[in-house]
Amino acid sequence: MRVWFGGVKTARTMLTIASGPYQLVCHLRGDGDPVLCLHSGGFSSRQWKRLADTLAATHRVLLPDLIGYGASTPLPAGAPWHYRDDLPPLLELLDRPTHLVGHSYGGLLALQLALARPDAVRSLALYEPVAFGVLEDPANAPALGATYDGEPWLRGFIDWWQGIGAWDRLAPEARAAFLAVGWKVFKEVSTLVDDRTDRATYATITAPTLLLGGALTPEPERRTLAALAEVMPRAELVVFPELGHMGPITHAAQVNAAIVAHITRW
Repeated sequence: MRVWFGGVKTARTMLTIASGPYQLVCHLRGDGDPVLCLHSGGFSSRQWKRLADTLAATHRVLLPDLIGYGASTPLPAGAPWHYRDDLPPLLELLDRPTHLVGHSYGGLLALQLALARPDAVRSLALYEPVAFGVLEDPANAPALGATYDGEPWLRGFIDWWQGIGAWDRLAPEARAAFLAVGWKVFKEVSTLVDDRTDRATYATITAPTLLLGGALTPEPERRTLAALAEVMPRAELVVFPELGHMGPITHAAQVNAAIVAHITRW
């Protein structure tokens, strides 16, 4: 069977959207009101598989692999990229009011989509979006190396989020997976930390928003969440005392339950 979705003719289980020389692949599950799930940098749409298993009984779940990840086109090492380059193919998926779910980098993209297409956003459920523009002093954003040198940069990135030694504690296959997409992660981070989308801009997002985070995450992200919760007019903040930045993966059942409850309200 062929259907039209997001302006693209596609099979019901997957669609492909061209974006310049790259192609974004979006996996589709279920039927009903749409939910767009955006994964964290360094991962793929598989991050949200368990959430999709739950929501697919009542919703149309859209699971894109961001460019550079999963089934989408890889980003060649050395290729230019800005985090905003991820937005055009995602905007094509918003052909009717959609619930947006995002983690970390995916959360930032969800906020940017809501700014670009407020009419197409039904609600947001975001776990620690990296919207560091709300930090009034840019020096409070993560300070990571300005040059990509492979494993040393990735070690600094992972250790910043998860504590010293976190990179070395990863299984060899996990380190290899990060190295395979390291350039894309670097370009995402190096552009988002310079982003100056400020509190007043995010205050214009009026969709009902669930902000989630962990008390064990680094302080700049905790402050980012608090600032978003303060300025977004329909935001609710929930902080899990025992979780860190990778809560949607390490404690998927707990985080997913909060997301499902939020979506079903709206």
